[in-house]
Amino acid sequence: MSDDPTHVQEFFGARAADWDARFPDDGPAYAAAVADLGLRPGDRVLDAGCGTGRALPPLRAAVGRDGVVIGADLTPEMLAVAERAGRGRDGTLVRTDVTRLPLRDGALDAVFGAGLISHLPEPAGNLRELARVVRPGGRLALFHPVGRAALAARHGRRLTPDDLRAEGNLGPLLAGSGWRLESYTDEDDRFLALAVRQG
Repeated sequence: MSDDPTHVQEFFGARAADWDARFPDDGPAYAAAVADLGLRPGDRVLDAGCGTGRALPPLRAAVGRDGVVIGADLTPEMLAVAERAGRGRDGTLVRTDVTRLPLRDGALDAVFGAGLISHLPEPAGNLRELARVVRPGGRLALFHPVGRAALAARHGRRLTPDDLRAEGNLGPLLAGSGWRLESYTDEDDRFLALAVRQG
């Protein structure tokens, strides 16, 4: 699929209505990834490319009522599904491009991105934008409920050496974008890269 924002929007817009039904068992994986992000009560967190908002309930539970949860997505149909599912109660839903966020520098403690990195049009610059809105020492979770090999098989393709999510590619990409890769997990039932915002 193209990384062009219009194509991304069309792709997800056409699939929004039955998205959650296609992946009904992902909830525990989202909750576990949010737990590993290490949020504290009162933290401010962005779900970048939130889709139907499946991460919003565990993010809200992690930061509590005094925390701030923002779900940002480019696709209005996905945000509408999130709202209908009641996930707008767990965070503020915002239609925006995560490559140009309407947030001040250092406004957040963390960013959660499920399935995000493969849809970024300019990964280095876009990860820099995420770093801009996170305070030094804040954290980033790049997550997918299945690992790279399982996802490639699902899409009928093979893993290639230039896959951005390969540890040898992702570490330097993050380092050049204001992040330090802290941990990396790529298993059949989970992909999770955790990074820390550099000062």
